[in-house]
Amino acid sequence: MESIYNPQTIEAQVQKHWAENKTFKAQEKPGQEKFYCLSMFPYPSGRLHMGHVRNYSLGDVISRYQRMQGKNVMQPMGWDAFGLPAENAAIKNNSAPAKWTYQNIDYMRNQLKSLGFGYDWDRELATCSKEYYRWEQWFFTKLYEKGLVYKKNATVNWDPVDQTVLANEQVIDGRGWRSGAIVEKKEIPQWFIKITDYAEELLNDLDQLEGWPEQVKTMQKNWIGRSEGVEMTFQVADSDDSFEIYTTRPDTIMGVTYVALAATHPLSIKASENNAELAEFIKQCKAENATEADMANIEKKGVDTGLKAVHPLTGELVPVWAANFVLMDYGSGAVMSVPGHDQRDFEFATKYGLEIKQVIEGSENDDISVAAITEKGKLINSGEFDGLNFKKAFKQIAWKLSQEGKGEIKVNYRLRDWGVSRQRYWGTPIPMINLENGESVPVPADQLPVELPEDVVMNGVTSPIKDDPEWAKTTYNGEAAFRETDTFDTFMESSWYYARYCSPSEDGQMLDPEKANYWLPVDQYIGGIEHAILHLLYARFFHKLLRDVGLVESDEPFKSLLCQGMVLADTYYREAENGAQEWISPTDVEVERDEKGKIIAAKSKIDGEPVISAGMSKMSKSKNNGIDPQSVIDQFGADTVRLFIMFTSPPEQTLEWSDSGVEGAHRFLKRVWKLAHDFSESGDAPALEGLSLNSAQKATRRELHKTIAKVSDDIGRRNTFNTAIAAVMELMNHVTKQSMETPEDRAVMQEAVRGIILMLTPIVPHFAHEVWNAIGDGTAVEDTLWPAIDESALVEDEKLIIVQVNGKLRAKITVSADAQQDAVQALAMDDENVSKFTEGKTIRKVIFVPGKLLNIVAN
Repeated sequence: MESIYNPQTIEAQVQKHWAENKTFKAQEKPGQEKFYCLSMFPYPSGRLHMGHVRNYSLGDVISRYQRMQGKNVMQPMGWDAFGLPAENAAIKNNSAPAKWTYQNIDYMRNQLKSLGFGYDWDRELATCSKEYYRWEQWFFTKLYEKGLVYKKNATVNWDPVDQTVLANEQVIDGRGWRSGAIVEKKEIPQWFIKITDYAEELLNDLDQLEGWPEQVKTMQKNWIGRSEGVEMTFQVADSDDSFEIYTTRPDTIMGVTYVALAATHPLSIKASENNAELAEFIKQCKAENATEADMANIEKKGVDTGLKAVHPLTGELVPVWAANFVLMDYGSGAVMSVPGHDQRDFEFATKYGLEIKQVIEGSENDDISVAAITEKGKLINSGEFDGLNFKKAFKQIAWKLSQEGKGEIKVNYRLRDWGVSRQRYWGTPIPMINLENGESVPVPADQLPVELPEDVVMNGVTSPIKDDPEWAKTTYNGEAAFRETDTFDTFMESSWYYARYCSPSEDGQMLDPEKANYWLPVDQYIGGIEHAILHLLYARFFHKLLRDVGLVESDEPFKSLLCQGMVLADTYYREAENGAQEWISPTDVEVERDEKGKIIAAKSKIDGEPVISAGMSKMSKSKNNGIDPQSVIDQFGADTVRLFIMFTSPPEQTLEWSDSGVEGAHRFLKRVWKLAHDFSESGDAPALEGLSLNSAQKATRRELHKTIAKVSDDIGRRNTFNTAIAAVMELMNHVTKQSMETPEDRAVMQEAVRGIILMLTPIVPHFAHEVWNAIGDGTAVEDTLWPAIDESALVEDEKLIIVQVNGKLRAKITVSADAQQDAVQALAMDDENVSKFTEGKTIRKVIFVPGKLLNIVAN
């Protein structure tokens, strides 16, 4: 074993060994417990950032630990390769998205390998591969056949200059990101998948996910938004028209003083034909980019449609208004407005001078001329329902509406069907054919995949497949037809990739059910909490769809979920003449800190001039504070980076990057290396069995096995890797004091050093591989089981007792672990220092805490 730790040489050699031996290749072994560990796959943006490093380090530590538990571990990696950023980069670099993407994949794959992650690279997949998206297209056609896919007009962001649809993120302050034109709302045909058919199951099955953070489950519950209410019909006076509304507060129905429709509601549009003011209002609403989340804060605006609606219980006529706070995409696009008991309705009614009625009893301080009374209570001014509480009023009003054929109790969801159409190029072509008669049919299975052409030129405005009429031309039953030129939302690809890893080379079907059911569900899934709703909800939905076509048996895709925190770094800037902040990379800044580590001065390494410290912030390009993982690997090695990442913070919390912390992690590894080297040079070590150990040697063994117990629990159950590493560091402090002179010393040291290396193996695998080759048992460390806890080593033969006289420390004595008070007291009284303070005094009381303390009270 070399005397100097040289990570650059070691890591390259070890990675070559893993690759040549296919160390991490996973195969189905029905007789062995499996463990499927998966980190959310990256978008191939070009370079790894520290957020990637943290995410994948967590997954790798868990995978390696579970492998050492004797489990059959699979840890795959792939690429979420479709998406808008590739199009933007292609336009900027005058390249095709495919070429840019594949180049980035090659570079990032090498970066991942340089960090020593134990991936089964034979399972690698890229979602832009036709071998992958072919089965996504096939599955979509099956969903269409099952009635779970439909097409309808939906509102999109339309750039009138570039003549294209924009994603929400391409709309900046209401204008197109490229043209600067004011974005319009436009209705175009879009494809949808009926996720709402699974809303109840998606909600209920959250209870199965005991290994998920409660925060994530709560976010999903709120997003699904189950509510129980009453759906009722309002008839339009002097007309055959009617409309539906849904309310969770039928108890307030007697307080309805107007009805509000979405600007794009069919009745609003119909009424606008003879109402110029209403037509202009509808035009303005279409131009606004308001979302459901905006509704609470926007200024409430509306126009009277001139229509009157018939109150379903009283028969009174109430005005019908078009309002900007009602969206057609949510619910029925119509709401019954009760300004006395809904603040939004109150603000609108106050602005336009509409009637406000109180029908719920309030407290003494409530005044509906000032604000709505939103708390539930007894009904007043409600005729036959007066005096009822909320629950009774709900039931009786619902029953009466039902008896009169005007309403019924209904469960509703905030969740909306999943719109999967995108007007972008770099995505999976939607496998549908549009016929000349206006119908749409799925592409036949033998014509899949519908391939996306990769050798294209991006003009920065429209999709190449929309610009090429020849690409869309096809036939169906001998008749001319056109392929769909929209592509899938990229959440489609990321919703089932975890399942494809189980049989990534399968050419005859989407999944091999036998392999999928062996590996699934994923035992541990790792990724950022920013994916808590959409990605995770869509993946859960997709899994249930896969189950219902017979490809998987489980109900949920991910048993446990770990959401890692962000990586923060120091930020520095200078103020430009125009007042703008020019951000400077932390690597170009020299800092001076006080004794507590606080920055008290900072200057540029380039020109020596002062810079301003702006504290810590998430690593980002915008603040130029990203730390290139490769530069740190080149300086300290991948294992140092991994150790720092895992030690500095609990996984779910933010991690503050610290150069000094990285250096500290490197020093610790050198310290362990030196201990292992010194041991390897100390001579042969006998087996522990049959040896007679002294108290110091027993204490070392006790500390070792206490640490094994703690680290096993910290990594295996609690996922608190930082405390596991801290425990190993504490053990190192004890072990380095252990002698290596006698055979017994070396036997104890061998067990301790081997234990330390094995506990560090998941975290610093290259380091552990190399050291184990020198001091191990001849088996590769990757194939060595986790150290077992020797319960007998935890049993203390002796105890150190603190002896006090009148509460003050006077001696420390060692006694047998089972020594009783009389024996301990006799030994204490024989101690010179104890007798000195008790001589000539009367012992009034003796306080004894077994194994810990003896306090003699004397005067």
